[in-house]
Amino acid sequence: MSVEQQLKAGIAALGLALPEGAEANLLAYLALLDKWNRVYNLTAVRDADRMVSHHLLDSLAAVPFFEGGAVLDVGSGGGLPGIPLAIARPGTRVTLIDSVAKKTAFLRQAKAELGLGNLEVVTGRVEDYRPEGGFDVIASRAFSDLREFVGLTRHLLNPGGRWLAMKGLYPNEEVAQLPPGVRVSADHPLVVPGLGATRHLIVLEPVE
Repeated sequence: MSVEQQLKAGIAALGLALPEGAEANLLAYLALLDKWNRVYNLTAVRDADRMVSHHLLDSLAAVPFFEGGAVLDVGSGGGLPGIPLAIARPGTRVTLIDSVAKKTAFLRQAKAELGLGNLEVVTGRVEDYRPEGGFDVIASRAFSDLREFVGLTRHLLNPGGRWLAMKGLYPNEEVAQLPPGVRVSADHPLVVPGLGATRHLIVLEPVE
């Protein structure tokens, strides 16, 4: 099965409705990621076929749970899940932050080549980031444990906002170590087409 067929079948299996041109943009992003990865080591997954399930579909599986106009993807690395989200939801403002300049150089190139006007890229440490406005959703895919994730980003969360953490197995130990004032409000087991691994999307909220 070609990369294009894998992606199309995976999107259908997820039941996602994507805007016109989204599939072509996702494939263009995948080609960019594959090209830059050879020099910049953006991801441990080297094979374009595996990138479809491990990166694109893994990110797209979480898209239905992103609610709100402004999303921050922390430790974005190669742009996951932020770039697939920005492509799938052009009405959502997505900010990618990473402290590694070579990674944000790639993210800026991807933004330009894919024409993603709803995407912003920031180079820096998230604990030092002080934008004018906060975020409705703060997400991470491979950033840190839950305690550190909420601790470093709490100043960026809008009132009523939520954290979304993409994990493999359910992180019982990390949940047990959450700081006071933060709770798990939902756990969504994700079934990612072509990925024979357990995935969980952990939703965290401040306790009023």
